[in-house]
Amino acid sequence: MARLAKEPAALIGGFIVLFFVTLAVFAPSIAPYDPVASDWSAVRLAPELAHPFGTDDLGRDILSRVIFGARASLAAGFISVVIAVAVGVPLGLIAGYFGSIADVVISRLADAVLACPFLVLAIALAAFLGPSLENTMIAIGVSAVPIFVRLARGQTLSVREEDYISAAVSQGVSHPKILLAHVLPNIMPPILVQATLTTAIAVLAEASLAFLGLGQLPPAPSWGSMLDAARQFLLDAPWMAVFPGLAIVAVVIGFNLIGDALNDVLNPRM
Repeated sequence: MARLAKEPAALIGGFIVLFFVTLAVFAPSIAPYDPVASDWSAVRLAPELAHPFGTDDLGRDILSRVIFGARASLAAGFISVVIAVAVGVPLGLIAGYFGSIADVVISRLADAVLACPFLVLAIALAAFLGPSLENTMIAIGVSAVPIFVRLARGQTLSVREEDYISAAVSQGVSHPKILLAHVLPNIMPPILVQATLTTAIAVLAEASLAFLGLGQLPPAPSWGSMLDAARQFLLDAPWMAVFPGLAIVAVVIGFNLIGDALNDVLNPRM
């Protein structure tokens, strides 16, 4: 952590992510207006003192909707990655450590899923499950599982050849204990890096699915659905698209900066 704190990229990325996490957690106290309350006397107002980010086509305050929209995007980012890690890493451990039939079956399934582009697969799963934030998280998480399967498998193949693994086997240590006590801790650094970078991808995927109407349902605010609503008003009210778009860009940059810094600190070859 001390080395990570000295990385400028980690500090900048951490500040950005912490800022949006704070907005999401304390949204009811920070947002100046109800994010779903319409005001027909304030339709598509340009940014002003009363509405710093302006209002949308229903007179809703965009600043409040951006603040509450952080909840959907960050929840989708974090929870979908947790799903992907919880499913993908154990499968990768099993495939890499035991090999044989388990490796062939798991690896071929992962390759088959990876043959379909990540976002296309997420859209297909979300459409099959139905539009909702929960289903979006599941769709993104399942689509990201093969990434962690292949990473965990490759790292396990390398670690299982180490002398301390051979020594543990020769002493009669059970395979589950070897996996949990010796293999898993030694493959976690690259998994942490990949999880951070995948969170940025998940935030983008959630915005994409919401833009297509497959994410959080209106009138609940989501950055992607806000961009969808802004499409037909880009010339008359560009602020409707600018501010949620900037929020997405900022969060993605933040997670990518943290991921790059983690890679610099945790990768011994750097």
